[in-house]
Amino acid sequence: MRRRRQSSASSIFISPKRFAFVASAVALLFCAVACRLYFLHVVRGPESAETTEKARSRFDVIKARRGDITDSRGNIMATSRPVIDLGVDQIDFKPTPENLEKLKTVASLLSMPHEELAEKCSPKNSEPRRWEKLADSLPEPVYERIASLKIKGIYGNRKYVRAYPQGRLASHAVGFVNREFSPVMGIEKQFDFYMRGQDGWIETERDGRRRERPEFRERKVKPADGLNVQLTIDSAIQEMAQRQLAKIAREYNPDFASIIVSDPSTGYILAMASSPDFDPNDFNKFGQDALRNRAISDQYEPGSTFKIVPVSAALNEGAVGPEDKFDCNAQTAMYKGKALRLPKEAHPMGTLTVRDIVRKSSNKGSAQLGMIIGEKTLYDYASAFGYGKKTDIGLTGEIAGTLHKVSEWDGLTITRLPMGHAVAATPLQVHCAMGVIANQGIYMQPQLVRRVYDSDGETKILYPPRGVRRVVSAKIAALMGEMLSEVVSDDGTARRAQLKGFKVAGKTGTSQKIINGAYSTRRHVASFTGFFPAQRPRLLITVVVDSPRMNGVGYGGVVAAPAFRELAEQAAKYLGIQTDEEFEKKVAWKGL
Repeated sequence: MRRRRQSSASSIFISPKRFAFVASAVALLFCAVACRLYFLHVVRGPESAETTEKARSRFDVIKARRGDITDSRGNIMATSRPVIDLGVDQIDFKPTPENLEKLKTVASLLSMPHEELAEKCSPKNSEPRRWEKLADSLPEPVYERIASLKIKGIYGNRKYVRAYPQGRLASHAVGFVNREFSPVMGIEKQFDFYMRGQDGWIETERDGRRRERPEFRERKVKPADGLNVQLTIDSAIQEMAQRQLAKIAREYNPDFASIIVSDPSTGYILAMASSPDFDPNDFNKFGQDALRNRAISDQYEPGSTFKIVPVSAALNEGAVGPEDKFDCNAQTAMYKGKALRLPKEAHPMGTLTVRDIVRKSSNKGSAQLGMIIGEKTLYDYASAFGYGKKTDIGLTGEIAGTLHKVSEWDGLTITRLPMGHAVAATPLQVHCAMGVIANQGIYMQPQLVRRVYDSDGETKILYPPRGVRRVVSAKIAALMGEMLSEVVSDDGTARRAQLKGFKVAGKTGTSQKIINGAYSTRRHVASFTGFFPAQRPRLLITVVVDSPRMNGVGYGGVVAAPAFRELAEQAAKYLGIQTDEEFEKKVAWKGL
């Protein structure tokens, strides 16, 4: 009996060895838990808190609105329109009878089958997603109608798309941005810094159902919208220029053509057009040829339009007078003790005065004037007129043209450069050179931008007219204008540029194209550059047509001069420019 009691008592208590084992196990377990807690809260505590915070917080970018581009009269050329990307949170959306009925209205607004929309909102065969796009770039009025239905889970994200309301009008000057809003060319690229603005952002905290908790909204920075750019271009005159290019394309099917119109007293470009052109709204549909701004990126030998350089230089240097005579039937002329062969004429011209050399566009006469002033002086004046250097108009793709240094000239350059050979220029360079004559001998900086301004209309940056340098005296410029007006007469090479009611001053150009290193007898560049009224210039217009296809030579006086006349007539009427007779009557009346 006693032995049984001892056995029962011993069964109640754990043996010392077993107790030690259990106690050790419990102690180890508590140590492990303590170590884990220490690791999570002390070692990994900050990192875990940051991870949790990131999971609960949301950082959203608020896109800035890109600034507009307008013409000189405020017409919109490029703008940013707000649109909405519509999407659905497939977890929040519930396919209740009420919601499915509302989806019919949404489907109608999206022009989407109701069944397709319902499947996108509540997929049956896939895991639900937090964002499933339903429509891209919805107009705001359409989105507002959808939002008014108050369907939980369907919401929109605002963004901007770039639009060009004028389409092809001045597309080379305006340029465009691509689908990612990166500027590609034109003013869009050059003034991107001012127009792109500064994006804002908002950081918020979400609850377990991904709803914003306003009481935990931490920081918000509003976007700074971009500035606007006002061009010097007048849309009406730009449209006139592009209509003329379309007419030239129909009649002559050239490789390309350019027209530039400016106010010679300010250098402001009123129109800059090239053919072919493109629509910036659908830029992907056009090749590189259409995107190329020919007015600044293509060069050609200017031909006779360059002759204003040697004539102006010789007159300005006092080397000749307007009535000095030259033998323009001569085959050679002496230069530095050598007899140099003079260039050919289209037909015999005999003895001509300097005035006649301009009116008849004599190659031999121009060459002799170049020889009189010499290589360095001829080069210096050509450079001063803007040849061989970029105009810095502020557009990408502009080239400098070609004006070789005197050290690179061969023995005949002194006779060929004066007639516009051995030099290459862009249409804009030729335009600016004639602008020197139209603006009393001063080279004006050509400009496409008038100002940069904010949404309140306040001007932030102004681009006033800027005279770069004096090239010839005002007296010589006036004399050149007088002689160039004789070019646009019944006896001149540009009689087709005559303008009813106005005296026009200008110069034709017809140059052979260089094909495979040799002058082509079949491919020419026809051009005319001139201004009116000749004694009080208001408009300077340059027309360049590359390789017009026609019977015979496409002379500048035949191809380009008529386009000048038609455009000048339209622009004069649009701007209300007084005819010479009206102006003289007004002056006479004031003198009484």
